[in-house]
Amino acid sequence: MTLFGSSGIRMVFSRQLLEIALRVGLAVGKKYPNVLVGMDSRTSGPLMKHAVCAGVLAAGAACADAGIAPTPTIALATKDFDAGIMLTASHNPPEYNGLKLLNPDGSSFDTPQQQYIEESLHDMTIPTAEWKVLRESSVFPSAKQDHIARIEADASVKPGLKVVIDAAGGAASEITPELFRRLGCDIVTINCTYNGNFPRPAEPVAANLKELCSAVVETGAALGIAHDGDADRMMAVDEKGRFITGDNLLALFIKAMNATDVVTTLDASMAVEELAPNVRRT
Repeated sequence: MTLFGSSGIRMVFSRQLLEIALRVGLAVGKKYPNVLVGMDSRTSGPLMKHAVCAGVLAAGAACADAGIAPTPTIALATKDFDAGIMLTASHNPPEYNGLKLLNPDGSSFDTPQQQYIEESLHDMTIPTAEWKVLRESSVFPSAKQDHIARIEADASVKPGLKVVIDAAGGAASEITPELFRRLGCDIVTINCTYNGNFPRPAEPVAANLKELCSAVVETGAALGIAHDGDADRMMAVDEKGRFITGDNLLALFIKAMNATDVVTTLDASMAVEELAPNVRRT
C-alpha cells in the first residue's frame, strides 16, 4: 500500500495512523540521528507527536520538539537537524492528521526517501536501540522566532498598514500576528487562537473567507490574509473585500519583484508567460 500522497501521509485519525506515526519515527530515527518534530493545532497532534518522538528515541536518535508551528517554520528550522517531521493534514478537516517529512534544505522527502520509509513500515524486524545508547528528547522553542527574524530581514512594510489576519485557529495563529506587529502594522485578528476543531473550514478558499472579507471592509484595512491549518499556504483579500485568486497573487508577486525567472505549477494561468521571460512549470 502506498501511503505517501503529493504532500506526505494523510488520513482520518485512527489507531492505524497512530501506529504509522510510531513506526515512521522509528524509521526516520534509524537513518537520521537528530530529528525535529512540529505539529499544527489539531486535537490529535499531541498524541501523534508523542508517538513519533517515541519512535525516534527508540531508534537511538535525538528528538527535539518545536511544538505548534507552521509547516514552513519547521521546514526552515530543519536546517539545524538531519530531518524534520511535521504532523499535519494541512487544509483537510480537523478529524484528519498526517506526517510530512523534511530535509535540512526544507524540501520534502523525495521518492527514494519515501520508499525507504514505506519499506521500513512493513519491516517488522527493525530493532530498537540498546538502552545504553538511547538519547534524550528536548524542546526547540526558538523555531517561530527564528522564522519571524528571517522574514523581517527581507520584508519592508509601510508603518501603520492595517491588516486583518485569519489563521483558522491553526498553526499560524501566533506567528503571523506577531510578525505583522513587529513589521509595524496595525492588525486585526480573526480565528487567531489555537483551535484544533478549526472555527472555519481550514482550506482558505473564497467560500470559507466571508468573515475575513467583511472584516477588511468594516475596519478599513488595506488587505486581509488567510492561512490553512498548517499555514503552508496564504491567500489574500483586497481593500474592497475581494478574494484574490492564486493566479492573480502570482502575477502581483512577479510584478512587485520584477521577477524574470518563475517556477510555478502546470495548471497556473498562461498569463504567467506574458509577465516573465523564463517560466518553469512543474
